[in-house]
Amino acid sequence: MSVDAATGPRDARFNLAAIQEAIAAQIPDRECIVFRDRRLTWRAFTDRTRRLANYLRGRELGCRVERAALRNWESGQDHLGLYLHNGNEYLEGMLGAYKARVAPFNVNYRYIEDELLYLLDNAEATALVYHARFAPTLANILPRLSRLTTLLQVADESGNALLPGAVDYEHALAGADSACPDVPWSPDDLYILYTGGTTGMPKGVLWRQEDIFFGALGGHIPGGDRVRSVEALAEQAKSGSLRTLPAPPFMHGAAHWAAFNTLHQGGTVVVQSQPDRLDAADVWDTIARERINLLCIVGDAFGRPLLDELDRRPRTLPEFRFILSGGAILTPALKESLLRHLPHIMLIDGFGASETGGHGQQLTTAGQKASSGSFRMNDATLVLKPDLSGPVAPGSAEQGWLARVGHVPLGYYRDPQRTAQTFPVLDGTRYAVPGDHATVAPDGAITVLGRGSVSINTGGEKVYPEEVEQALKTHPLVYDAVVVGTPSERWGQQVNAIVQLRDGAEVAPDALRAFAAQRIARYKLPKEIFFVDQVQRSPSGKADYRWAKAHALAALETAPA
Repeated sequence: MSVDAATGPRDARFNLAAIQEAIAAQIPDRECIVFRDRRLTWRAFTDRTRRLANYLRGRELGCRVERAALRNWESGQDHLGLYLHNGNEYLEGMLGAYKARVAPFNVNYRYIEDELLYLLDNAEATALVYHARFAPTLANILPRLSRLTTLLQVADESGNALLPGAVDYEHALAGADSACPDVPWSPDDLYILYTGGTTGMPKGVLWRQEDIFFGALGGHIPGGDRVRSVEALAEQAKSGSLRTLPAPPFMHGAAHWAAFNTLHQGGTVVVQSQPDRLDAADVWDTIARERINLLCIVGDAFGRPLLDELDRRPRTLPEFRFILSGGAILTPALKESLLRHLPHIMLIDGFGASETGGHGQQLTTAGQKASSGSFRMNDATLVLKPDLSGPVAPGSAEQGWLARVGHVPLGYYRDPQRTAQTFPVLDGTRYAVPGDHATVAPDGAITVLGRGSVSINTGGEKVYPEEVEQALKTHPLVYDAVVVGTPSERWGQQVNAIVQLRDGAEVAPDALRAFAAQRIARYKLPKEIFFVDQVQRSPSGKADYRWAKAHALAALETAPA
């Protein structure tokens, strides 16, 4: 693709850098990103991402081997980690890296030193953009990361000094060229998303940028039609007005997917004032002040605190229209409570995964009976038989593997074995099969049962934690719950629940089991219920099943015989 240094790409294909440049050329003066006192127009955002790209290129970072010469689990690009809270720098880091043909990846800022070392080493990071508050943790592992030679430190309230060899982020941008980088952007350039590691070690999912664009980042315009060209997308963006607040950390796919979908419609991404924690009052105040139309959250872990704040101080929010939950579904009871406060909005449960992109949605509005688990999926989604021999027949009640075809990832970085397992090639077609069990109703609706890696086999019956969690969280005194299996001499595995009650609430385990028994079969009921002050979740709101299992095992060991 040829590039003009003054005006940007002339032959833009489905590459994320090219898409951003094309849209910015159409709406240069519209607000692009709002964060605290920063209100960046599309022109300003483009300038900053170009400068970051040119700084990285000045450090001799970029693409070293083109895709055609690589296997699916390999990368020919330098990798830049984003070790940041939400802010304009996170999205700048992604787009600036893409414009340099460097592949950015997400870093969990909750990681302790050993976890951080594992991630940066596994990703073979050569560059890192990080908030100053994380400098002390990073300093202790830098001597063991010989590849990591480019450090950009973003100043924050911590006031921490620059690490040795690091450069201040704003200083780097100010000294870099603002021209559009003269590099051959390609739809084969990588988008990398590391999984959360809540059920095992994090894995880097490798996508071609064209595939992730159509898989999750706005490749289908509202209504379902496929985007025909970058030029058509940019023209459509001229009429865009969506204003979105992605509340979860951008390091979680659901949050930056919502951001990119908004940007690809020519909209505005707004970041709450307190991105380092979920401050429900701050989120609702930002929605009111910035005239937000869409809020992105992750399940009840975000929804319950937001609902509590509405109970404390109701808002009307006439311009607010949608709540999108990605990464975890909302319980029916929570949906009904939110719609009582905001009857004019639509609740959207989006179903997707790092390994598949978006699959489908469930929509709920006031007056409908709220439910969960059954989704209307897109045409690229299907359920394969347990032996992968073909699709499950609608209405057969057969449990199979949820799968996606078409625009799917290449594989897991540096892991040929898991790449072959999760992204099998069947009769010449590559599928994404991340491990979710599902059934297909006679009308084609797909019910997702849960991830096989955390399912519990008790007495020969398979129990999916999500179903038990939903039943428990329906109880009015339960604030949160996570369900895990532990070894059992009698049952093989037994079901255990770790439950957080509402402040000041008390409920007996037997009473909680009796309540859940009205909603699920008795063999699914937790044999043990352990109450905790707070259920531990990832910053994205997803259940931390490793923590839950360790807690259950420790509690069982100390429980009286």
